[in-house]
Amino acid sequence: MHKDSVIIAAPWSGSGKTTISMGIMAALCDAGFAVQPFKTGPDFIDPQYHRKITGRISRNLDGWMTKAAGVRGTYAVGCAGADICVVEGAMGLMDGIGRGGTQGSTAEVAKVLGIPVVLVIDARGMAGSAAAVIKGFEDMDPAVNIAGVIFNRVGSERHAAMLKAAVKRHCRAGVIGSVPREDGLEIPSRHLGLTTDIDGILTPEFIRKLKDTVKKHVDIGALVKIASTAKETKLGHGTKTPVLPVSRLAVAMDEAFCFYYQDNLELLESLGIEIVPFSPLKDGGLPENISGIYFGGGYPEMYARGLSLNDFVKRDVIDAARRRLPIYAECGGLMYLSHGITDIEGVFHPMAGLIPAKTKMLHRRKALGYREITVTGNTLFPKGATARGHEFHYSELGPMGRNVRRVYKLKNAFGEEAVEGYAAGSLLASYVHLHFLSNRKFAENFADKIKQVKTPFRRA
Repeated sequence: MHKDSVIIAAPWSGSGKTTISMGIMAALCDAGFAVQPFKTGPDFIDPQYHRKITGRISRNLDGWMTKAAGVRGTYAVGCAGADICVVEGAMGLMDGIGRGGTQGSTAEVAKVLGIPVVLVIDARGMAGSAAAVIKGFEDMDPAVNIAGVIFNRVGSERHAAMLKAAVKRHCRAGVIGSVPREDGLEIPSRHLGLTTDIDGILTPEFIRKLKDTVKKHVDIGALVKIASTAKETKLGHGTKTPVLPVSRLAVAMDEAFCFYYQDNLELLESLGIEIVPFSPLKDGGLPENISGIYFGGGYPEMYARGLSLNDFVKRDVIDAARRRLPIYAECGGLMYLSHGITDIEGVFHPMAGLIPAKTKMLHRRKALGYREITVTGNTLFPKGATARGHEFHYSELGPMGRNVRRVYKLKNAFGEEAVEGYAAGSLLASYVHLHFLSNRKFAENFADKIKQVKTPFRRA
């Protein structure tokens, strides 16, 4: 399969690749292209920005969590119906897991899919040194095709000319853009250095400014030409076409719960599970005729007061657990199912109380990084099976009640182990966001548990 594609990467985080990527997507859409966005790595926020701009679901490409076959499969599914694909990288181009490794990096995805890379370089305080940075990336791994450069935060036309001359003299890649320093083009940071206020940030005016800036300062024609050099890609095993639903799964989706890998949902659909969105924040209860509940991650602490006050949903969730419907929760979902959340100001907000522990927000990050889990006890997932995912949170659980079983052996990228995964009755919760394409048996087992429910949930 061949699809015009380009990866927008950078030497390090903070170079401006997210805003440049969004501006490129907006400019291509404005030119009449059907643009398919992707994001390398496990990030949940940037794909929401991409979808807002392009109108298409942005998908995660992660060589560590899903390996090469999963990357190819997700790419193939996403590319359908698109004219051009724009992949936003994560961190620095060569940054992967472990001590200096490139597995899980943007560079790995570029090699697996044969997609050319355009480097976004923060040019502040640099002239000729910029060429040394680019030359280093070109020579570090020749299998990664550095096909173009966009300089960001350029001080003046003279500065741009100096940068371009240095690159022309020393590098194979050509400069296709020089974006000046300009206020109002940065995405404001909020909680955890991220924001879920998509509509509040990506206003029509902000998107228009991004688009106009990129159209003025980046050669979109040259970028499209670079994208056309993407190699033929072998198809992998992506998610299959949804089949006629057998059972319904309620999935928490609102401002508080919005972190899901699209592949996870589509894989469940391919197994006969109908995805039924609901809002723990706003709805008057769970959807009717469901046979399971899935709580993804998000920011429940930001909406803790509203979640706590919505007794209708909490009561239904407690009732569903009593009826032994399968309930799976990740990170923010775990927090919601705990006794309650103590926010950063010290205010305690009671939650569903199915997990006998309290959650407390911290001023510093508690955990960040890739995780591999092995199931050690009977639960929603097959005992003895392993899967991969990612963990990122600023909260911690307090002392845990005795009626909870720990059913995960957890290993981080450095091989350090811990015990995690909290199972009680038909419920399983964890801080780890699992990617089901890392082991399809997890989705299959979860789907089977849902289908085995003989009496779907109905409000009494």
